[in-house]
Amino acid sequence: MSASDERLARTGRVHSIESLGTVDGPGIRLVVFFQGCPMRCAYCHNPDTWTFSGGEEKRVGEILDMYESCRAFYQKGGITATGGEPMAQLDFLIALFEEAKARGIHTCLDTSGATYTPQDPRYAHLLAVTDLVMLDIKCMDEAAHERLTGRSNANILAFARRISDAGVKIWIRHVIVPGVTLEDEGLRALGQFMAELKTLSALDVLPYHTMGIKKYKELEIPYPLEGVAAATKEQAQKAREVIMEALREELVRRRHAGQ
Repeated sequence: MSASDERLARTGRVHSIESLGTVDGPGIRLVVFFQGCPMRCAYCHNPDTWTFSGGEEKRVGEILDMYESCRAFYQKGGITATGGEPMAQLDFLIALFEEAKARGIHTCLDTSGATYTPQDPRYAHLLAVTDLVMLDIKCMDEAAHERLTGRSNANILAFARRISDAGVKIWIRHVIVPGVTLEDEGLRALGQFMAELKTLSALDVLPYHTMGIKKYKELEIPYPLEGVAAATKEQAQKAREVIMEALREELVRRRHAGQ
């Protein structure tokens, strides 16, 4: 069996697949929702993707067959791996992206970065076959991040730097939650951090919404943000302005400091 055949036969747990996605990367995309996530973000709207035993087993070849059947629609798009947390199934993810790149398909990874381990050599392989990383940065303050997600953000920020050093484009996503992440200090800290990223290509500031509450009730899981009002588009726009102002100021400071 050739290396390509082995990759095509590799299987992973998939929650669902969206054939014509338009919000998970550039263009129209095949969006693969990986099953399983180690994070427990208070505002997660996909709690049905948390367990690693859910979803169904899919072969890399099956997914690429789906792509090929609609390739005409994906001329300016590609494949996006999201979740759940795609990097929690790292070998499956790498096999999918390696085969996609061999076919000239644009690859986009939507990740929290939570599973990143600097010592694992597989991340070099992953980044070598990834065209764009959409990195969700939940919160800059480590203690607040642990309260919000159940995990530290240290390896997430380290992954952002690793992506930049590898020359891979980064698209930052940040959700604003009233009373949780909607405060200027944290927004400015995010902007200052983004100034470090040499390959930064875009920033999405997304308003927290309550559409996931129904899933929590169906799964009989307590909703962590019960009573917290949804954020508005106006609040998201204002937050984006604060982040971008801090980013510009930090870039000027670094330029003057010779960094």
